[in-house]
Amino acid sequence: MVDPLSEEERRRYARHLVLPHVGEKGQARLLESSVLVVGAGGLGSPALLYLAAAGIGKIGIIDHDSVDLSNLQRQVIHSSSNIGDPKAQSASMRLKELNEDGDFLPIVERLTGENALSIISEYDVVIDGTDNFETRYLIGDACEILGKPWVFGSVHRFEGQVSTFNYEEGPNYRDLFPEPPPPELAPNCAEAGVLGVLPGLVGTIQATEALKIILGIGDSLSGKLLTVDSLTMITRVLTFNRNPERAAVTSLGDDNLGVSSIRPVDFVSKKKEGWMPFLLDVRSEIEEGIVTLEGTDLRITHTSVPQRVSEIPSDRDIVVYCRTGGRSGAVVRFLVQAGWENERVLNLEGGIHLWSDSVDSSIAKY
Repeated sequence: MVDPLSEEERRRYARHLVLPHVGEKGQARLLESSVLVVGAGGLGSPALLYLAAAGIGKIGIIDHDSVDLSNLQRQVIHSSSNIGDPKAQSASMRLKELNEDGDFLPIVERLTGENALSIISEYDVVIDGTDNFETRYLIGDACEILGKPWVFGSVHRFEGQVSTFNYEEGPNYRDLFPEPPPPELAPNCAEAGVLGVLPGLVGTIQATEALKIILGIGDSLSGKLLTVDSLTMITRVLTFNRNPERAAVTSLGDDNLGVSSIRPVDFVSKKKEGWMPFLLDVRSEIEEGIVTLEGTDLRITHTSVPQRVSEIPSDRDIVVYCRTGGRSGAVVRFLVQAGWENERVLNLEGGIHLWSDSVDSSIAKY
C-alpha cells in the first residue's frame, strides 16, 4: 500500500501526476527510491538537480574534490561563493534549496575498493559522473557484485556517450570496454577540454535513464551506447551484448584497482631517508610552465611516452606525476605492461593538486 501524497507534494509534482506512466503511484515510488551520484562535477550537476527536482527520496553525493573557479564553466550546481568548498557539500546545500524535503547525503571522500561495496549497497541506482577509467571500472565491478544498475556517461570535447549497465541481466561495463584504453587515448576534460553545455546534455540523459529504471517505464539504454555530437547534433545508438565468455566479477581485488601509488607526504618522507627515485612529469609543456615539482628528472607528455620510453631508466624506482593522477596512472600501467617491475613504478597519488593540499600550499593548483 503506497502512502498517499501530501497536498504540498501534489502541488510540487503536479506535472508528474498527470503523466500516464507516472501518476501518484509512480511519484510515490520516486519518493521512496535512492540514487548515488559519483562525482558532483559536470555530469553530476544536471543529474543531481533533476533527480532532486523529480522527488528522489535519498540522493548520495560522493566527491572528494573542492570547487574551483575553472569548474564553473560547466558544473552548474556550484556558484562562485562555493569556491574552495567540498563539492559534495556544495551540491547538497544547493539541492536542499531546490527541494527541502529530500534527503541529500554528502560523502566527502574518494570511491575506492575499500568503500565501494558498502556505499553502493545503500542505493537503488548509481549514476557515474566521473572522468577517469579507474573509477568507472570500480563502479562497474561493484555494481555487478551487488546487482545494482548504473548509468554511465562521458564527455570529450564536443562528444558525449551514455549507456545503462547491469540492468535486468543486461551487459556490464566490461562487456563494452573489456580493458582500459591506452594512455594516449584517455585524456580527461582538463587535458582535452569540453564544451561547457555538453555535460548538461549528457548528465540530463543520465538522470532520465535513472528515473525510467526506478519507474519501470520506457526502453532503457541497456545494451546500447548513445553518442551525441554537439557540433552537428547528430545522435547515434550502437548496440552490444553481454560477453558470455567473460568471467563474472566476484571481488574488488588489486587487479581491479589498478596501479601502485605513493602519496606526496610519503614520497617526501622517503626522500628525506635517502630514497632517490626517478621523478617523471607526464604533463604538457604548457602545464610545466605553470608549475613543476622540484627534483623532476624528465618531462614527457603522456601521449609521447610510448615513443620515448627508452629515455626512462629501468634500473631505478620511477615515480610518475601529472595534475591530479589520472594521466600518470595510465603511464604507470603502460610501463608495467612494457616490462618495468610493478613494485618499482609508482603513481604520485593526486598529483600536483594533492601535493599542494598536503605538502606545499605554495604549489599552484590549476
